[in-house]
Amino acid sequence: MLLDYLPDNARQRIADYIVLLRLDRPIGTLLLLWPTWWALWLAAGGLPDLGNFVVFTLGVFMMRAAGCAINDFADRKLDRYVKRTQDRPLTTGRIRAWEAVALFFGLCLTSFLMVVFFTNTLTLYLSFGGLVLAFIYPFMKRYTHLPQLFLAAAFSWAIPMAWAAQAGELSQLAWLLFTANVLWTVVYDTFYAMVDRDDDLKIGIKSTAILFGDADRLMIGILQAMVILVLLLVGRQAGLGTFYHLGLVAMTCLFVYHQHLARYRDRDGCFRAFLNNNWAGFAVFAGLFLELLINPVA
Repeated sequence: MLLDYLPDNARQRIADYIVLLRLDRPIGTLLLLWPTWWALWLAAGGLPDLGNFVVFTLGVFMMRAAGCAINDFADRKLDRYVKRTQDRPLTTGRIRAWEAVALFFGLCLTSFLMVVFFTNTLTLYLSFGGLVLAFIYPFMKRYTHLPQLFLAAAFSWAIPMAWAAQAGELSQLAWLLFTANVLWTVVYDTFYAMVDRDDDLKIGIKSTAILFGDADRLMIGILQAMVILVLLLVGRQAGLGTFYHLGLVAMTCLFVYHQHLARYRDRDGCFRAFLNNNWAGFAVFAGLFLELLINPVA
């Protein structure tokens, strides 16, 4: 491996950057990627343009990495008190704060230039909203018990952007899909927040896991049901058939499984429930892909 030929300090620096940008943990990228692909395929009524596919797939990877950098910058003085994050390179000082900020703006600028040169004016205008959301959501846990909602908006903003790039306009269907993904993101990020709830209570960090309290699984269940309902409305409005609905059945079964995993509210079970949401997103995409492959929408 190429890294083996580098000096020890260089290898350590690269390893720290990989951790900062979560390149070693692609789960966040996948959770962001599936709904972006939902939007591209639905807006196209089948296979999207290759250019849009490349731009938004690369954009997902870059903006997720950018979000991780600015998140760790925002939490650099708090992460040392949380068991899961106390060894992150920014909070331990192995990476400096200005480096994380520089990476954030560099990755955002690269993504922005791809939008400028390879998409349309509407997508360009929408990209400014995405940039604002990406910057502010890491700070919301200090001011509101709904930081998951701001993360959900940031994670879902690729949907109207991808739709606008592919279709040249925004329809009611695009916003229905956006709504479904906002609800779903709050679901899985609440599972994620349940992992850190004990530590967050000690240091005064807010989250939906703390807001919901003992009703956390009930509230997640209600949100899960709303996700399925809105995605059913998407399918009805788009005229989607059997394969898409089989994808929703698979997502529903996985949601039940997630409730089972988190039944004791222990860290490991909640974290496994969070991770497994990747398969829920994939199930919907697989159903949508097969549906539009066999029955493309004119």
